[in-house]
Amino acid sequence: MGRGMRFGTVDELPPGLRDQARAALAGIPKPVAPSFSQPPASVVPLERKPRNKFGAVVTHVDGIRFDSKREARYFEQLQLRIAAGEVRYFLRQVPFHLPGGTKLVVDFLEFHADGSVHVVDVKGRETPVFRLKKREVEHHYPITVELA
Repeated sequence: MGRGMRFGTVDELPPGLRDQARAALAGIPKPVAPSFSQPPASVVPLERKPRNKFGAVVTHVDGIRFDSKREARYFEQLQLRIAAGEVRYFLRQVPFHLPGGTKLVVDFLEFHADGSVHVVDVKGRETPVFRLKKREVEHHYPITVELA
C-alpha cells in the first residue's frame, strides 16, 4: 500500500466502488511484456500536429485553406452574398504595412455593389497585439477594420 492510501488493490474496495473501478479499468489494455528475443524495430517518432494557441481548427473549403472554421464559414457567406449581388468581389489575406516593419494581415477586403469597401478580420478572440495593430492601421490608413 502506498502512503495515505486505504486500499492496496481493487479487490479491497467496498462493493460499489469495486464495480465502478472494474468498469473503468475494463477499457484499458493490459501491458504486454517486451520480447527481447528479436531486436527492436526502428523507433519512428509520432507525428504531432501543432495545436493552435486558441483552439482554432484548420479547415479547407473549395481547395482553400482557412485558419479556422469561423473564417471558412465567413468565406462561404461571402460567396452567397456575391451570388445575391450584394458583394462584387473580395480579396483574401490583405496585408497593411505599418511603421517599424510590422503589418496587419486582414482576412477579407470586400468590394460591395454600392461602391463601399469593407475591411473584415474574422476573429474568435481579440488579443492585445491585434487591438494595437488595428488601432495603428486605422490611424495610418483611412479605413475601419470590422470584426466578424
